[in-house]
Amino acid sequence: MLTFLSWSMIIVFMILIIKKKLTPFSALILVPIAFTLVGSFLGLYSAQVTELKEIANPTMLDQILVIGDWTVAGVKKVSTTAVMLLFAILYFSIMLNAGLFDPVTKKMIQFAQGDPVKVIVATAVVSAVVSLNGDGTTTTLIVCTAFIPLYKELGIKMMNLGVVLILMNTIMNLLPWGGPTARVISVLNTVGEQEILRALVPGMIASIIYMLGVAYYLGTKERKRLGIKKLTKEDIEKLTEVTDPDTLALRRPKYIWFNAIMTILIVIMLVMGTFPSVFLFLIGTAIALVVNYKKLSEQKQRIQDNAGDALQVVILVLGAGIFMGMFTGTGMADALAISMTKLIPSSFGRFWGLIVAILSAPGTFFLSNDAFYYGVLPVLAQAGEQYGFTALELGTASLLGQAFHLLSPLVAFIYLLLNLTGLDMGEWQKESAKWATGMFILFIGMAAITGAVPLFK
Repeated sequence: MLTFLSWSMIIVFMILIIKKKLTPFSALILVPIAFTLVGSFLGLYSAQVTELKEIANPTMLDQILVIGDWTVAGVKKVSTTAVMLLFAILYFSIMLNAGLFDPVTKKMIQFAQGDPVKVIVATAVVSAVVSLNGDGTTTTLIVCTAFIPLYKELGIKMMNLGVVLILMNTIMNLLPWGGPTARVISVLNTVGEQEILRALVPGMIASIIYMLGVAYYLGTKERKRLGIKKLTKEDIEKLTEVTDPDTLALRRPKYIWFNAIMTILIVIMLVMGTFPSVFLFLIGTAIALVVNYKKLSEQKQRIQDNAGDALQVVILVLGAGIFMGMFTGTGMADALAISMTKLIPSSFGRFWGLIVAILSAPGTFFLSNDAFYYGVLPVLAQAGEQYGFTALELGTASLLGQAFHLLSPLVAFIYLLLNLTGLDMGEWQKESAKWATGMFILFIGMAAITGAVPLFK
């Protein structure tokens, strides 16, 4: 009965998310509470309550009251991740406000000088740099604002921008403060952000090099078609000039080097594991505010304006903690994992890392990240442990299919990209998927070579 209840809960959760009947946050809270209460009425949690509370014969009321303990336990497990995400998103948002990435965009356009090869390569570089903030909407707005006029001026196909931008954003979205990786960390609470970053970095570096190669190839095709058009200094200034007065008021060009050095140091220390990531981003956010915005009113306004993006991610992580707290505490996770292992032939178990990696591609395309990582990954991870795979290995494997995720119609910001560029979704998906396949193979290959995801045990 517990197995049936657990499968029912996962299916209902995914349907509600896919059909958009509830927001992910509401579904993460309400669905497990509803199903946990059903289990309480059926008396399914006696063993779990006895283990937790040392009550010999727990009543239905005891089983209901212990829901609060499971909830608190789940929140505690993800609290560090939630705080890290809060300050990471705030930090990079403040850097965007201060104009840290403006010179990069301008230098890339100056570097391009009307050569389609250089323009498309510059698009790739800027997309990767701006994607450091972990927000696809921000990346789309910044890159499209900077490059669409240049693409139109030179007659370069807008499809190249759409493909390069989305796939570079895909790679950088695997950073710990990006959506999918943050979800994996929050669900598999034994996995740390620095551990999973070290596991992903080789594949990310190889994919960045691959995408620069793709950008170069696309550029050579456009150069043959269009030739090279020289741009004057006035043309470049017009393309890179910021005219919005509110945006200009936030820029801090005199602190550009300070902000750049601080950001580079934070990223280096994050990768090396010198300090906990929470500490790095907390201190970085405080310093960024004090240095760039002297007045208290300005500091408050920066926090207020940027808090919305951070809060949306943080409450999802906390919601995931509540979901997993009840899912694990009730014993439903164990029941589901056991049933899952029975469905897979034991001879396939030694390939579980590869199986999870392959399943993650259609899983994260046809399902939202919330549905896949909060609903499916815990099941795959529990089953994989039976075959000797660690949570880190399976968490890493589940992220490799992200190569295709941002091509999904379930990703909201792609409609902004398609609207700004005027691209047809079907044609854009087809062209992007061609290059995303190579990235997916690279992800799996590098994970296998480095041992981050063993192909078999």
